[in-house]
Amino acid sequence: MTENKAENQRGLRRKLVGRVINDTSNEGRAKQTVVVEVVRRFRNPFYGKYVKMRKRYHAHDPREEYKTRDLVEIQACRPRSKTKRWEVVRLLDRPPEV
Repeated sequence: MTENKAENQRGLRRKLVGRVINDTSNEGRAKQTVVVEVVRRFRNPFYGKYVKMRKRYHAHDPREEYKTRDLVEIQACRPRSKTKRWEVVRLLDRPPEV
């Protein structure tokens, strides 16, 4: 029975949704890397007001297809560099070009 439980959990990785705030299009930027900002909203336990927390993650983008302001889903993966522990799974929304 414990094997089935472990087998069901195998392959589950943490997933987050955020906006790309920096991509590889600029010269001098790290190739195959995008910076994704994830915004969390939670209620402060003492004051009861809602607080926004932002955190930035470096994510692996092997084909360099994601651009700034894209809404993407990232997933935890093996460490690819000193700061890169996430990979972009899919594009959720791309805002129209102005």
